[in-house]
Amino acid sequence: MAIRKEAVCVAPTGDRCGEGAVWHATEQAIYWTDINRFLIHRFEPLSGCVRSWFFNEPVTAVVLTDRDDTLAVALGSRLILWRPQSDARIDHTFQLKGWPAVRLNDGRADPRGSLWLGSMRNNVGADGSEGEAGGTDGVLQRIDPDGTITEWRRELGISNTIAWSPDQTRFYSADTLLNELRVYDYDNRTGAIDGERPFLRDFPRGSPDGSTVDSEGYVWNCRYGGGCIVRLAPDGTIDRLVEMPTKNVTTCTFGGPDLRTLYVTTAAGSVPANQVAGGLFAIKTEAPGQPENRFRVFGM
Repeated sequence: MAIRKEAVCVAPTGDRCGEGAVWHATEQAIYWTDINRFLIHRFEPLSGCVRSWFFNEPVTAVVLTDRDDTLAVALGSRLILWRPQSDARIDHTFQLKGWPAVRLNDGRADPRGSLWLGSMRNNVGADGSEGEAGGTDGVLQRIDPDGTITEWRRELGISNTIAWSPDQTRFYSADTLLNELRVYDYDNRTGAIDGERPFLRDFPRGSPDGSTVDSEGYVWNCRYGGGCIVRLAPDGTIDRLVEMPTKNVTTCTFGGPDLRTLYVTTAAGSVPANQVAGGLFAIKTEAPGQPENRFRVFGM
């Protein structure tokens, strides 16, 4: 069932590849990235203010930490800790093996406070130019608060979607190049995943990019190249399609005081001139989202 919700462009930033959205409840603001322009944006819905910061390599994900003033930022090559107010940037111990042939992509904190990062073959030039993705160079790995790194999945085309069910028993991930969204059993005691199985495979509207899960356990999966978001029930059936006014839909997260606003990032790419491509969109939803998890990097 296709439902056209009113997707409003709240920040027409013209991102070449908008990604990595995270809602900061304390600040009542959303942060997201433009991978190819090496930017992080911050949008404050109450004032409508957008602020941007420049980095020296691709910025792929932004994650809350257990300190309100500090965010974890996944660059193409490594992880840093960043304080937006002072723009202080501190290297974390994690560095991606194989950079610049490969780069980091999606990243989210889990309910236990560990950080999950996915990678892929690097398709961004040193000047931000777009290259070709491909191969099976991607890895899905977890960084625990004490710095321990564990690999959970190798030989991925593009590791995308990192999300958990409200009861913390399921983990969702995707391989964009295979057009497959997957579900795993998740052990909240150990942070382990197991029992990989398809959740949505060969859906004809684009390819699976980033996702989020609402408080009812429904998965909202953005479809790159498909111009829509598909909402999936916990049993994998399609609940609805939310049509978007632009083609390349990249990731989403819930925000707002009641977590009933779905914020959606997009990528400009090669889309018609009459589309507001690369902007940040907002969609009002009936079901609220879940609070953002935090990387427990300070309170070990």
